[in-house]
Amino acid sequence: MNKTNLGFAFNIIALFLFVPGIILPMFSMATNMTAEIGTSALSTNIINKELSLLGTVRELWQDERILVAILIFAFSIAIPVFKTLLLTWGFIKRNTDTERKIVEFVAKIGKWSMADVFVVAVFLAVLSTNHSETASNESFSIIGIQIDFLISSETLSSAGLGFYFFTAYCLTSLLGTQLSQNGLQQVNSTPAA
Repeated sequence: MNKTNLGFAFNIIALFLFVPGIILPMFSMATNMTAEIGTSALSTNIINKELSLLGTVRELWQDERILVAILIFAFSIAIPVFKTLLLTWGFIKRNTDTERKIVEFVAKIGKWSMADVFVVAVFLAVLSTNHSETASNESFSIIGIQIDFLISSETLSSAGLGFYFFTAYCLTSLLGTQLSQNGLQQVNSTPAA
């Protein structure tokens, strides 16, 4: 199997990683708040959320953070789909100038679509809040009786399956495009017999 065929195979594998990568939860986050008065404690879950890439875009859109929603959609969903369609078309146009131009173009926009890696980095930044805790001592007086209490919160976050599928998609897609480009360069540099 030559490098061009291998590159196309990697891009097809990347597509199969991409779909669960955008549908499955990328991360989950839970925030718990606890209030302690003396020996009694009251605990409640404030936030309990799992978000996929598509869910994040939808939520940003609904919260009217349109620019961020559009950028994440464009760089993490639309461009990868566009790249896969182009590479498939190029693969169908085997050993032609069209295939070479398509692979070169995809390799160039691949640098721009490194923004999908940026999205993964943003999710990692969110995950860095894991186990962040806050606590504050408060007091108030009722009918001359001083009551002291402690209010604390804890945020827990973890990566979901979507994160791992999307990361695997990014790496596999870059490898596939690089292999296709190298394969075409070898074909074009080989002298005709």
